[in-house]
Amino acid sequence: MSNIPTDAQKIEVDGATVEFFKVSEDTQSTYYFDTSAEGPPHPMVNAMSGLKLIKGTNDKLVMINHKAPGGLFAKLDADVAHVTEDISGGLVKVVFTYNNEAGVDSDLSQTSCGG
Repeated sequence: MSNIPTDAQKIEVDGATVEFFKVSEDTQSTYYFDTSAEGPPHPMVNAMSGLKLIKGTNDKLVMINHKAPGGLFAKLDADVAHVTEDISGGLVKVVFTYNNEAGVDSDLSQTSCGG
């Protein structure tokens, strides 16, 4: 069973290494990608590409991954909120949103976990 809604439309995303999908409802869009079968650097690369889609909007980005991406979370400032949820198959769903009033700006060009 897919973790991407069946009504989602495939879209092209600059810098992405996996497929992205979009669902639009009223004035909000939700973007989805699944890196659960991918190792580094794919989760970080695709999350940063997806976050660029929602920056400055009320849209959401949904990441399906094999675990919570702690290295990614450490690179984000207060302008990017995230909520994690364990889902079937031992996977994690992370929903990202933007707080445009945070007064900070996460560097979305950082696509590696290494330090």
